Amino acid sequence: MEKIHKVEEKVKKADPPAEKGLTSSEAKSRLSQYGENKLERTKKQSTFKLFIDQFTSPLTIILIVAAAILVAIGFIPGQKADLIDPILIGAIVILSGVVGFFQEYKSERTIEALQKMATPSCWVIRDGGERRIPSTEIVPGDLILLDEGDVVPADAKVVSTDLISLNEAPLTGESNSVNKKVKDPVFMNTYVVAGGAKALVMHTGMKTRVGEIAGKLQQIKEEKTPFEDDIREFSKRVFWIIVGIALLIGVIGLFKYSLMTSILTAISLAVAAIPEGLPAVITLTLAIGAKTMSSRKALIRKLSVTESVGSIDIICTDKTGTITRNEMKVKKVYANDQYYNAEEIFKKEASKMKDLFLIGALCNKAHIVEKDGKRVEVGDPTEIAIKEISNKQGFEKNELEKTYKKVHEIPFSSTRKMMSVIYDIDGKRVMLSKGAPEVLMKVCSKIKINGKVSALTSKAKEEILGRNREMASKGLRVLGFAYKETKNTDSKYEEKELIWVGLQAMVDPPRKEVKEAIKKCSTAGIRVIMLTGDNPLTAKAIADEIGLKGKAPMTGDDIDALNDEKLKAKLYDGFNIFARVSPMHKLRVLNILQKEFRVAMTGDGVNDALALKKADVGISMGIRGTEVAKQASDIILLDDNFATIIPAVQEGRRIFDNIRKFINYLFVTNLAEVLVVFLSTIILTLNEPIILPVQLLWINLLTDGIPAIALGVDPPRPGVLERPPRKKNEPLINRRLKWIIGVIGVKKMIILFATFFILLPLGVGVARTALFTGFVLYEFVRVGTIRSYEKLTWFSNKFLLFSLIISVILQIALIYSPLGAYFDIVKLGWYPWLIIISGIVIGYVLAIWLTGIIVKHVKE
Repeated sequence: MEKIHKVEEKVKKADPPAEKGLTSSEAKSRLSQYGENKLERTKKQSTFKLFIDQFTSPLTIILIVAAAILVAIGFIPGQKADLIDPILIGAIVILSGVVGFFQEYKSERTIEALQKMATPSCWVIRDGGERRIPSTEIVPGDLILLDEGDVVPADAKVVSTDLISLNEAPLTGESNSVNKKVKDPVFMNTYVVAGGAKALVMHTGMKTRVGEIAGKLQQIKEEKTPFEDDIREFSKRVFWIIVGIALLIGVIGLFKYSLMTSILTAISLAVAAIPEGLPAVITLTLAIGAKTMSSRKALIRKLSVTESVGSIDIICTDKTGTITRNEMKVKKVYANDQYYNAEEIFKKEASKMKDLFLIGALCNKAHIVEKDGKRVEVGDPTEIAIKEISNKQGFEKNELEKTYKKVHEIPFSSTRKMMSVIYDIDGKRVMLSKGAPEVLMKVCSKIKINGKVSALTSKAKEEILGRNREMASKGLRVLGFAYKETKNTDSKYEEKELIWVGLQAMVDPPRKEVKEAIKKCSTAGIRVIMLTGDNPLTAKAIADEIGLKGKAPMTGDDIDALNDEKLKAKLYDGFNIFARVSPMHKLRVLNILQKEFRVAMTGDGVNDALALKKADVGISMGIRGTEVAKQASDIILLDDNFATIIPAVQEGRRIFDNIRKFINYLFVTNLAEVLVVFLSTIILTLNEPIILPVQLLWINLLTDGIPAIALGVDPPRPGVLERPPRKKNEPLINRRLKWIIGVIGVKKMIILFATFFILLPLGVGVARTALFTGFVLYEFVRVGTIRSYEKLTWFSNKFLLFSLIISVILQIALIYSPLGAYFDIVKLGWYPWLIIISGIVIGYVLAIWLTGIIVKHVKE
């Protein structure tokens, strides 16, 4: 705690910075001096450790111990040394370890690349101008600009502010917001709830308060996702089942084979049958999928969501910028009791609406920055549109602020739906306000028409609100404008008794691709619900334009008037359009829907963070989204486009299908291996196991290796977006898949036994070699059956086809090369090959037929 207090003292004693901030060269020098502004993992896993970890699994250790025992037996008097099996086991263990290492290494690098893409950014003043840079590049001495929704990127001291309120829960655990004034400290990872400020950075990275805490904890713990936990538990269950069977085979083998043969058979069967590479392959598949999504403008922040997004039933989406283009333009103005088309307003007309455009210019947070050598407006698109029309009429904010001094600001919030600023204008202190017309109207008592101020009558109010409804019904977004002179000088400004000035209506047309995306959602069994802060009529007009069907819009007030049961009934009764809603309304709708469905929620603001975090898939906006919303989300839409969600859903479904496909392929092979070895050990009277330990390890290397990985990058099957999402509680291995694994596994075992017995008259060596080869070649049968079921061609995944061909080539090379002697196999003639290929053809036909019967009669 002593160090933390010292940090506070340094912050308080720091001198105010120059207004121009650091120069680029100063920032570069300080970055070299202080390092990147990020929390370091004190126990980061090295590449070397990642490689060594491949040889620390229980099965690998058992295998290494078994090889060591075989070598040690050679030193016992009277025992024959056996070096061939230990060498082969060692070679296969090393090869498997190398393959596993490259799987995990590639996965780690992919995840790191995605994390770098998701690095937060912030506004700073550099070289006298405002710039947006990655937060990792912040250095002590930087001047940072904080606004509502920003995450504080480093420990800093407030140097100027009208009002700033922060949530320090990430640091203190207290959810109440804390107001800050000039010279007060703000801390890394807290976030701005309201207002804004300019702050001087004092400490970055591990020198921040949260960095000191992270350092004391020695590591940054990463929570395992539910999907990863499911895979882990599933793998554990399979592990212990197969270990039990292997132990039983080992015990039975003691009565038939030598001690070492029995032990090696049991161990090798366990190693071959347990899918020890399953977690690594799944992680790699998810990572590749996440990278694919990011290339399609959907940046994945949490790896497991790569799969989860494919299972969503409902998408709750905002309207502005997500469904619409977020390219606001003022189209109509209503003032002085008449309409004006924005493009027809000339300066002589503007003089009659001076107050309207003055309010639009000054009650506005949009501002100009230098970007790529050009001056561009940044801020909320609505404010940029209002500022643009004010500029055209001669009311340019930067010029006005040379004469008029800003005194105070009452920021906009989603609950208030209005904002106000106080300026000293021509010797008078004036409050300028803008907001939702029906909200702003409630705090107005007068109206200004053609320069004259009079009482705002009920009739006038109804007339104005009628014009508001008229424009909103055409899909326009409407804001009201008002002002008043105030004598308050103690910063306790009240938004009441305002003078109404007029309306400005903006158009934000729907994105052209959204209509098709809504249609695809419907085909895919995904319901879309629009939740917007806009006017109900605007929301309904946009919904009609994009083909979003639903009953008359409900408002936030309607939601407040219903208990949960009644709101649930409305949601189940086809109400898909909600307007004038706050983030808390979104959260309430989410809570009700999540009881039965998987729900994706989009959001961009501070108060959306809770709903984003609670949703099954939280989706934030990359362009207009606040840093708080981005950090609470699972996916960031880099283009803020609703249509981007659809490819992400398709990719998620593809990934889940491929994970199931991998399990289908692997477990059919593994079940057949277990059954063949188990039954032959019990029934047959061979002097050695029907399939030798080293052969089992070779099969495991070929079948569990590259071909299994290749299945993870299979393309989506046709019609992947034409089927409903899987049920919420549906397990990874559902009832149908269990039947397929069981039935096809038994069928494969029968055909392999038949192959063995048919060729047994030619000698055990020929029969065993044919059985051994049959296991490897049966990959084509299993993969072919899966591809037939999913209506995919062999050439749709060339990596898979290539890997299968390589496996066959390696197997043939083993049979006909001197290496075959080390595996106790013999060269095969044409007749054994005829039997093997006949078994493959019969197996393929039977697999297609049996799969069809299971799919038809067994529900998922």
